[in-house]
Amino acid sequence: MSEKVYKKISVVGVSRESYEKAIQGAIKETATTIHGLSWFEVKELRGAVAADGTVEYQATIEIGFRVER
Repeated sequence: MSEKVYKKISVVGVSRESYEKAIQGAIKETATTIHGLSWFEVKELRGAVAADGTVEYQATIEIGFRVER
């Protein structure tokens, strides 16, 4: 069978350094439980500011992976 089937899930990565680190962290953590990751799409970038001025970067991404039998 040459057809392929993929599934997408939505995850949110968080970092105090950058959006890039938030995305990388989300992918790395997801890869510990889901195998065959194929691509990701950035859906939303946002941040939070704490009372002390600390910034937190948040990235919502969808990660696609191949469905295997």
